[in-house]
Amino acid sequence: MRAFWTVIHRWAGLTIALFLIVAGLTGAVTSWDHELDEWLNADIMDTPGRGPVQAPFALAQKVAAADPRVEVNYMTLGLEEGHAAAFMVRPLTDPATNKPFVLDYNTVYVDPVTAQITGTRDSTAISLSRRSLMPFLRHLHYSLHVPAFWGTDRWGYWLMGTVALVWLLDSMVAFYLTTPRRLRPRAPDEAPRHRSANGWWQRWKPSWVVRWAAGGYKLNFDLHRAGGLWVWAIILVVAFTSFSLNLYREVFYPVMSLVSTTTPGPYETQTPAPYGTFIAPAIGFEQAVDIAKKQAVQRGITAPIGGIYYGGNYSFYNVSFFDPADEFGAAGMGLSNLYVDGMDGTIIGQHKPWEGTAADVFVQLQFPLHSGRILGLPGRILMSFMGIMVAMLSITGIVIWERKRRARRLQLNKPLKLT
Repeated sequence: MRAFWTVIHRWAGLTIALFLIVAGLTGAVTSWDHELDEWLNADIMDTPGRGPVQAPFALAQKVAAADPRVEVNYMTLGLEEGHAAAFMVRPLTDPATNKPFVLDYNTVYVDPVTAQITGTRDSTAISLSRRSLMPFLRHLHYSLHVPAFWGTDRWGYWLMGTVALVWLLDSMVAFYLTTPRRLRPRAPDEAPRHRSANGWWQRWKPSWVVRWAAGGYKLNFDLHRAGGLWVWAIILVVAFTSFSLNLYREVFYPVMSLVSTTTPGPYETQTPAPYGTFIAPAIGFEQAVDIAKKQAVQRGITAPIGGIYYGGNYSFYNVSFFDPADEFGAAGMGLSNLYVDGMDGTIIGQHKPWEGTAADVFVQLQFPLHSGRILGLPGRILMSFMGIMVAMLSITGIVIWERKRRARRLQLNKPLKLT
């Protein structure tokens, strides 16, 4: 049986190793995505204007007026002096071609005091420039930038979600393979074994040790086996949350709904419009914000309003409430949402952290657990370390396989000795 699971571990690990190296290294960096992004792009994100901030809808009009080819589909509502307001835009239809205009940007940054546009960027660009580096790494981390085809842009998410599921199952196999083999039955004429020497823990203990002085293959093997053991529990959390976040709609939430009581929201109950189409709302951003503000008071949402988004693939506004200085505060559970129907203005769902059934809270915890924000700053440091560990475990696994493959080839090619 152990030989069977060894083969499973070998080929499952090799299949996903390169994906995990990419995910691990990008995850180690994107644990600090906001800080790094603001440092790299301080010239457009830090603004010189000082004084009262303007109304966000006035800033949105400035963005739309600057380029008649676009309309705003996300706007920052929690404006801060000295920090640029971000406005996401989508292309309008070109009447000459009846197709969307081709843009080289999708985000506009505006000084909230002076209303001056400080810069633009395309957050979907495949580029290592300082403008695009952090969005590029984020997309690479969870979707590999796989482009849309056959009517959907979900292929990359499905791929990385499947990789995560294989990783989760393979991690359990790997743990089993570190445990000591069963002792063979003692022969009748064999001397009794010393109990302490044959104890289960005594035989498993070497699996937890790295022989740093051994060098070469032994060190590589120990780093792979012992390294995986020491962080095994965290690997299970990272692998599971990677799977749940990427395959949320397709697998995770439906299964959760079968095994426990959940409170579905509009993302779970509505079917998105076909890829590339847009559902035009009947009410505007300002009306949706007014409705959300009133409802937030009635529903006990105390965080300030932070942003509003209308994607057009669903027919509702997503209004977010959070502290602009610490969007993911409160152990990564500082974000509340109200969903305003874009046709009649009714509230069709809400998200309030730590509220709902036990299953609802478990669903809410997936991102805070995956990002480490559940533990605050120490958790983010831990997840950066784990990203490096995941890459190391994948690389050492490849090295073990290559060394064994080379040894088998040498054995097969070894000339026979004539006697």
